[in-house]
Amino acid sequence: RNQKSAMPLLKALFNRQWWWTTLLVIAATGVMLRLGFWQMDRLAQRRAFNAEISLRLQSPPLTLDADLSGFEDLTGLKYRSVIARGEYDYSQEIALVNQNWQGQIGVHLVTPLIIEASEQAVLVDRGWIPYEESAPESWAKFAEPGPVEVRGTVWLADSKLAAMGDGMASDRTWFWVDVDGIQARDSHPLLPFYIQQAPEPGRAALPYRIEPDVQLSEGRHLEYVITWFAL
Repeated sequence: RNQKSAMPLLKALFNRQWWWTTLLVIAATGVMLRLGFWQMDRLAQRRAFNAEISLRLQSPPLTLDADLSGFEDLTGLKYRSVIARGEYDYSQEIALVNQNWQGQIGVHLVTPLIIEASEQAVLVDRGWIPYEESAPESWAKFAEPGPVEVRGTVWLADSKLAAMGDGMASDRTWFWVDVDGIQARDSHPLLPFYIQQAPEPGRAALPYRIEPDVQLSEGRHLEYVITWFAL
C-alpha cells in the first residue's frame, strides 16, 4: 500500500512539468552537503592549528647564542618563546609606522640586537612610543644601553605583505618588519625572523612592550557546518 501511495508522488516529481525543478533541488542538496563536509574539514584543520600553536606557546623558550644551528629551518619557529642576549645597535634602528596602543597612534621601535659572542643580529620589536616622539632624533632617549637580555616571541615576516613589495616608508621608517628589505640596508647579517619583546613585570617606561596577538579561535566553521546541513 505504501509503494502504491508513493507512486503518484514520484510521477508528479518527475513529470515534464517538475523534472527540472526536481533535478535542481537534488543538485542544490548535493552542493550544500558538500559545503557542510568542507566546513567540517576546515574546522578540523583550525583545531589542529590551534593545538600546534598552543603547544609552541607552552614550550620552554629557545636560546639564541653564538651557536645558531637549528634556526635555519623556520618551520615551527613562529610563536615560540625565545631568549636572546647581546647589545643593541641603535645606528641601525628603524620604526614601524601607524601602530596603535590603547587607542593612541605611534610607532614601534625595531632595533638590531647583536647576539652575544656572535656577529649575527636579530631584529627586536622593542615596543610602542607615541607619535609625538616618533622623529628619529627623539629615539635616543629610549635606548637601553649595555648588554641586555631579551625575552619575547618569534615572528616571521607576513608573506601576504611581502607579496606587495618593499615595506619601506622612508629611510628609517617601515610599514611592517620586512626582514629581507631591512637586511639590504643593515650592515649586520640578520636572522630571517624577528622577536616581539614581551612585557616585563613592573616595567612602566617607554617603549611599551606589546603582548603578541595570537588568534586561537575556531572561527565560524561550526556555525557554517550546522547551517549547510540544516539547509
